[in-house]
Amino acid sequence: MAASQSELDRQIEQLKRCEYLKESEVKALCQKAREILVDESNVQRIDAPVTICGDIHGQFYDLKELFNVGGECPETNYLFMGDFVDRGFYSVETFLLLLALKVRYPDRITLIRGNHESRQITQVYGFYDECLRKYGSVNVWRYCTEIFDYLSLSAIIEDKIFCVHGGLSPPRGAGYLFGGDVVEKFNQTNDIQLICRAHQLVMEGHKSMFNNALVTVWSAPNYCYRCGNVAAILELDENLEQRFKIFDAAPQDARGVPAKKPAPDYFL
Repeated sequence: MAASQSELDRQIEQLKRCEYLKESEVKALCQKAREILVDESNVQRIDAPVTICGDIHGQFYDLKELFNVGGECPETNYLFMGDFVDRGFYSVETFLLLLALKVRYPDRITLIRGNHESRQITQVYGFYDECLRKYGSVNVWRYCTEIFDYLSLSAIIEDKIFCVHGGLSPPRGAGYLFGGDVVEKFNQTNDIQLICRAHQLVMEGHKSMFNNALVTVWSAPNYCYRCGNVAAILELDENLEQRFKIFDAAPQDARGVPAKKPAPDYFL
């Protein structure tokens, strides 16, 4: 176990330098992650205090900025609400760093699935092409997308705060709109104080709606490297008191050289 942990620590440090792992290491990491994730529930229960994060979208250096603001894992207990990949230049490094942290500290970081954690979406919007470009084959993309299938779909904090990537929907249909009446009914039925979700760009990093019954948290600053927005994370203390931390994109001199092929323009 000690040797395995030291190997994970080495990989984490390598990924923090934005250096991607060898294909064989990615395969082994995904196998370890699957063993952990298979035991988690579709609705994963989490204890407070915890820090909640929204979309990252492959913006690796902004993820590092998030950790600078919120604290490193495992000192900080993290919940990431999906959309780790696509659009940004560093989806491989972003997802593998979060996955390595999950394997190393399984009780201190929770990853739930976003709409971009999908084979179909990633073949169109960047992650597939990035894996092919960086590794010369689709194997790493295949290992990662298999892990997507094991991610939790939602989380509930202290039985009071429900966290999900996009929001509430009926059993059938995509792109569904929901409003305050649906939120109020869901919260009352399930004895929930707050729904926390991501998925939607918020220029101020966070936005509360429906008499503070729902909050959107967005954690990708200067989205797509051009939107000019700030990002936020939501810290909950042991009493579920809320504190938002706002941060800007990582400074240019802290970034590596991006991939030559930009992410496609789209909003999904």
